[in-house]
Amino acid sequence: MPTTPFGLFDIDSLLSDEERAMRDTVRHYVEKSVKPHLAEWYDDARIPARELARELGDLGVLGMHLEGYGCAGTSATAYGLACLELEAADSGLRSLVSVQGSLAMFAIWKWGSEEHKQEWLPRMAAGEAIGCFGLTEPDFGSNPAGMRTRAVRDGDAWVLTGNKMWITNGSVADVAVVWAQTDEGIRGFVVPTDTPGFSAPEIKRKLSLRASVTSELVLDGVRLPDSAAFPEVRGLRGPLSCLDEARFGIVFGALGAARDCLETAIAYAQQREIFDKPLAGYQLTQAKLADMSLELGKGMLLALHLGRLKDAGRLVPEQISLGKLNSVREAIAIARECRTILGAAGITLEYPILRHANNLESVLTYEGTSEVHQLVIGRALTGEAAFR
Repeated sequence: MPTTPFGLFDIDSLLSDEERAMRDTVRHYVEKSVKPHLAEWYDDARIPARELARELGDLGVLGMHLEGYGCAGTSATAYGLACLELEAADSGLRSLVSVQGSLAMFAIWKWGSEEHKQEWLPRMAAGEAIGCFGLTEPDFGSNPAGMRTRAVRDGDAWVLTGNKMWITNGSVADVAVVWAQTDEGIRGFVVPTDTPGFSAPEIKRKLSLRASVTSELVLDGVRLPDSAAFPEVRGLRGPLSCLDEARFGIVFGALGAARDCLETAIAYAQQREIFDKPLAGYQLTQAKLADMSLELGKGMLLALHLGRLKDAGRLVPEQISLGKLNSVREAIAIARECRTILGAAGITLEYPILRHANNLESVLTYEGTSEVHQLVIGRALTGEAAFR
């Protein structure tokens, strides 16, 4: 009997009962409640973010790898597997969860005051409040140290002015974690989005991540109490620690998109007849499927190894770069190759393949471009920083 790409590698034998249960729960949810609607959401460039947030909160995946404050406290590996199943549906869905849990919630959980945690984390874990993370600016993505957004003290308050760009969840968020230059270095602020001077116009006319909310954040003299600032952290250590959390989820997530493409291509090739014979019966088709399955399986083995390292408290940023670079690079190559197996049918929304490929163009760039991750790895190997 035919097997699956992950079946060839016996991936299930590497997972605990708890991890398989979490994976299967998320997979069942996306198959039943999300996948039937994705073509329409993507075509219309919309997503019911608030409804999904509540459902994902009920599922227990928002901030699931955090401890306390209503969070599930699962292993990092279980979180990675959840990200894989979410992105097997759509990168936009995994982005919603990543930004909520690994960026906004993690920032508050790791760096916020007890007041911040009590006020926001239980509601965010339940999906009753949505968060976003304001680091990237129109002119500063790979070099966040150059950000122009500034926070200035005014008596016992802070006044924030500047712009952030490409912010997932921005237009639907209840709270934004915003990073800004201050006289004390870069600091983080918890900004309720109903604060005067804050606005988040949605970015339209996207060709990628269409089933996702992407926004600009505009801070026009946003006045905050002193308590809005994260009390301890200074410099890029704060935001970069959050990015490492989100990148870890992408290591698994991108493989979910690749798996969905590959399983779709295999099923199509088995059913599509060419010259009175299934497309799956031709050598060139089988060579493509074999090569893609090999890269997908290798990527999954690396992801699981990184998950075990993270659960053991031994994962370092350079290793996350290895995983993010490999998973996204191979996933987008698999998506493009799968499209060739479907031929013209592969460009339609009847099948998920080109939707995944378009989404992965964004995943290739965000949370560190492939070039940045190559340089992180290069620095680890040589001891020389080549970013400038």
